[in-house]
Amino acid sequence: MFDTILAVTEKEISQIVKPLTDVLGVVVPVLLGVVGAVGALWVIFLGVKYAKAEDPQEHEKARASLKHAIIGFVLIFVLLISLQIAVKLFTDWYRQAPSDYPALNQ
Repeated sequence: MFDTILAVTEKEISQIVKPLTDVLGVVVPVLLGVVGAVGALWVIFLGVKYAKAEDPQEHEKARASLKHAIIGFVLIFVLLISLQIAVKLFTDWYRQAPSDYPALNQ
C-alpha cells in the first residue's frame, strides 16, 4: 500500500512541489518585512498609549496590551522563520530521493 502511495516519479513530485516552494520563497521574506514594520508601528503606538495612561487601570491595560503584542509578533516571526527552514529541509529531502523510496528514484 505504501508503495502505491509513493508511485509517482521525481518529475511529478517536482511539478507539484517546485511552484509551492518558489511561491513560499518569495512570500515568506516579504511577510517577514511586513510583519516587522507593522509590529514596530503597533508596539510604538502601544508604548505611547502606555506612557500617556493616567489612570492606574488604563496603565495596566496598556501594559498588558503591549506585552501581548510583543509576544504575538515574536510568535509570528518564529513561525515564519520555521516555515522558511521547513521548506528548505523539505526541498532538500525530496531532491535527495533516498534509495529506501524506489518510487522516488524512477
